[in-house]
Amino acid sequence: MLKGIDTEFYRGKTNLIIGRSGAGKTVLLKLLVGLFEPTSGEIYYDDVRFGSLSKKELRKLRMDVGMLFQGSALFDSMSVEENIRFPLDMFTKLTAKEKSKQVDSCLERVNLEGVNDRYPSEVSGGMQKRVGIARAIVLDPKYLFCDEPNSGLDPKTAIVIDELIHQITIDNNITTVINTHDMNSVMEIGENIVLLSQGKLAWRGNKEEVLKSDNELLQDFIFASPFLQRLRKSALEKSEK
Repeated sequence: MLKGIDTEFYRGKTNLIIGRSGAGKTVLLKLLVGLFEPTSGEIYYDDVRFGSLSKKELRKLRMDVGMLFQGSALFDSMSVEENIRFPLDMFTKLTAKEKSKQVDSCLERVNLEGVNDRYPSEVSGGMQKRVGIARAIVLDPKYLFCDEPNSGLDPKTAIVIDELIHQITIDNNITTVINTHDMNSVMEIGENIVLLSQGKLAWRGNKEEVLKSDNELLQDFIFASPFLQRLRKSALEKSEK
C-alpha cells in the first residue's frame, strides 16, 4: 500500500523509482500506467487528471505511453517485426508500407537492423530487451515506463540498455520512468531519483546528491556494497577540499 506519495517526473530525463522489495515500486508503476486505480489521490499527465479522462481521451493517452516490461513480454509466435508492429496494428491506420518503415526506423534506433524476420527465441536476452524498447517507442510516445529493464542481463549488456534508454529519452524528449534495483543505473542515469520505503516517499534527488546525502534509508539501500561505500567516501572528501 502506498501512503501519501507526492512527487513528479520530468520530461527529457530518466526518472528512477528505487527501493527494497516490497517498498511499493511496482505498485506505483502500475498506478501510473493505469493497471491499478488509486483509492485516493490523483495522477496527472501534463496537468490533465488521469481519472477524469473519457474513453476516447484515454485511448489517445494510451498512444502516448510506451511500456517496457520486465521480461520484455514479446510474443513467441511473432517475428521481431510483428512484435514491434503490434501497437501500430492496434492504434493506427497506417498502410503496411508505412508500418514497415516505422518498424525499420525503430530497429535502427536500437541498433538491430536486419533482424525483422527472426523470432524471440532466435535472439539473445539483450537483443530481446532492445526489441522491447523498439516496440515501446514505435508510436513515438511522450511517456516511457520501464519495469526492471536490466533484469536478467549481464552487467555489460545492462549498461548498453541503460545508455540506450537514456539517449532515447534525451533525443525524443520523453518522460521516462524506470522501476529498478540496479545501482549502476542509479549512478549512471539517475537524473531524478525517487526512493520508496514501506510505501512512502523516503528521499528524492539526483545521482550527484545520492553520494552526499545523509538520509539513513538511502544510505542503507544504496551503500550496501563496500565499493559504493568507498565511492561515497571519496566524493565526500572531494567536496570538502
